[in-house]
Amino acid sequence: MLVWLAWFIALGYRQASDIVQAHWEISLTMLFGSLVAGATSMGGGVVAFPVFTKLLAIPAYEAKVFPLAIQAVGMSTATVVIYLRNISVDWRIIRWGSVGGCIGVFLGLSDSFQLLPPIILKLSFTLMLTCFAIALLILNHRPHHRHIIAPVWNQRERIIVIFAGMSGGILSGLVGTGIDIFLFIIMVLLFRISEKTATPTSVILMALNALYGFMLQVWFFQDFSATVQSYWHAAIPVVVIGAPLGAILCSYLNRKTIVHILVGLIAIEFLTTLLLIPLTLNLIYTAIAVLMVCSYINYRLLQVKHYELVTQGQ
Repeated sequence: MLVWLAWFIALGYRQASDIVQAHWEISLTMLFGSLVAGATSMGGGVVAFPVFTKLLAIPAYEAKVFPLAIQAVGMSTATVVIYLRNISVDWRIIRWGSVGGCIGVFLGLSDSFQLLPPIILKLSFTLMLTCFAIALLILNHRPHHRHIIAPVWNQRERIIVIFAGMSGGILSGLVGTGIDIFLFIIMVLLFRISEKTATPTSVILMALNALYGFMLQVWFFQDFSATVQSYWHAAIPVVVIGAPLGAILCSYLNRKTIVHILVGLIAIEFLTTLLLIPLTLNLIYTAIAVLMVCSYINYRLLQVKHYELVTQGQ
């Protein structure tokens, strides 16, 4: 309600009404996107990017800038809910992952990482998610202990989390989301943390990364255009309800249900990407390379037994 009040005062009745009517498709898209963002580790950008670029014909650049801006609002309100409800998270991963994320999102928003076409980035991101979904299913079909937080926390674990945060931050700067799923993969596949803890942890990571990235967009890179601002204003009153509601919903779900929802969303992401992206020969070669690299990385993560065998408290 505080966000609604600030939004209404800042815009005024007439402008607020006009913006919502003019961009009702944005509001509707982010209703579902914010629910996904609050309830899973995938972020609202996973919903926003394909819908904006393919269905609403919004330029890819604007569709990339918008997710960080809107997640700075939606994921932040979800973070407040997670904190107030005392939902279990690993604050050590949040702190150190955010350090890497701040470096990464700056690099991702800078010109040095803008060389790859958005279509290749989107396809690579989808295939990375697909490989993770397969690895997650394999992991859940074999018995293993699931920790509430990382069972071991030394210099090695800090470096891993910082590097994963930086990689995810770069992707967040490029496509609007990434650090949440990168750290989720490390938490679940490597550290063997329960999906029920890893999900809200990834939500808070994305919130902090989005806030920092949004500030960079507005004040440093100055690429928060008037058009994207209008999209942002249309989505704010929706995401401050959807993202916290998603976080609350996730807290009531059991671990296996969270896994099934996540795998289902990734399957939808994979199918829609194949349908919406025209596959050229270069894209097929890229897809094969990404699948091989991601499959190998996930395989190596699954082979690590160190964190699986360590009991909580050691």
